[in-house]
Amino acid sequence: MDAEQLWPAVRRLVPEWVEAFQLRMQILQRIRLQQPIGRRALAANMGFTERVLRAEVELLRQQGLVYPAPAGMSLTEAGQNLLDQLTGVLVAVRSHTEGGHALSRVLGIPAVTVVQGDTDQAGWVKDALAWQAALELRELLQPNDVLAVTGGTTMAALATQMPDTGGRMPVMVVPARGGLGEDVSIQANTIAARLAERLGGRSLMLHVPDQLSPETRQRLLNEPQVEERLRAVHQSTVVVHGIGDALTMARRRQLAAADLARLQARGAVAEAFGYFFDKQGHPVFAMSTVGLQLADLSRMRLVMAVAGGASKARAIAAAAKAYRIDRLVTDEAAAQALLAGLPGRGQTDKGEMPS
Repeated sequence: MDAEQLWPAVRRLVPEWVEAFQLRMQILQRIRLQQPIGRRALAANMGFTERVLRAEVELLRQQGLVYPAPAGMSLTEAGQNLLDQLTGVLVAVRSHTEGGHALSRVLGIPAVTVVQGDTDQAGWVKDALAWQAALELRELLQPNDVLAVTGGTTMAALATQMPDTGGRMPVMVVPARGGLGEDVSIQANTIAARLAERLGGRSLMLHVPDQLSPETRQRLLNEPQVEERLRAVHQSTVVVHGIGDALTMARRRQLAAADLARLQARGAVAEAFGYFFDKQGHPVFAMSTVGLQLADLSRMRLVMAVAGGASKARAIAAAAKAYRIDRLVTDEAAAQALLAGLPGRGQTDKGEMPS
């Protein structure tokens, strides 16, 4: 029996142990993300009194998992190794929270994990979100998977937070689409290469602009090298992607003023894979890009989305209606906004794309 199957039984038998496990794992994770960090700052960030945190940190120190220093606390090598060893259990813990189950029912997404905090308010929350997503992704990958990844700051954080166990995983990591023209650190090509390195797999580059005229796109599709690399991209078995606010992403992708006006007039709230959706999940605009298309998602083994912050709530809800998502990793702020504002998942008419 694996951790995912075992955890509900453990929770039922020894709920007090479950609470202690969650607390100490949260402390270790938070120290890892913010080290070196002082006890007072850690207590404030986690919403605990210093007295409560002092006792827990002292226990972790006695176990050789944390060491104090004038600049603040950091994890020892043993502490880091313990976090890596317990990734499967931690995934199971976070996947069986009440908030995750409630959000799963509301959005119609089979598996939802909710991490603490608000990505909009604190930078470390995005790292925590990315770390949880990285743990889940690593647990779910299978030998010979082709993993497609989109660009963006959340995916860049996921690649950075992916545990590097020093082993080799026989996977290929590919960019879900082209991305030349934006900050190189958040391009899908860069993220794919970094993820492959952390996983011990291989990567493939797709050096084409993110936005093309229809004529240029067709010429590129006829190029043998581009055609060969796109064939690999379209063989993806797993995709992990972020979900963006429509107008924010339109401006970042430098869409023309007329296109921006069109998005606003059509009520666009979400962007993913170069498609823009209204709050009902209807596609209202699509960029002319080279890479994965929405139709490709239906044949994949796993579609995973990662997005947090209350500001992303409308975008997450729209994406959940627009296309299949198997697993979502989000944060408390987005979850609370979604649960407060959504009575349930509606059906969407996935018809023709408006011109």
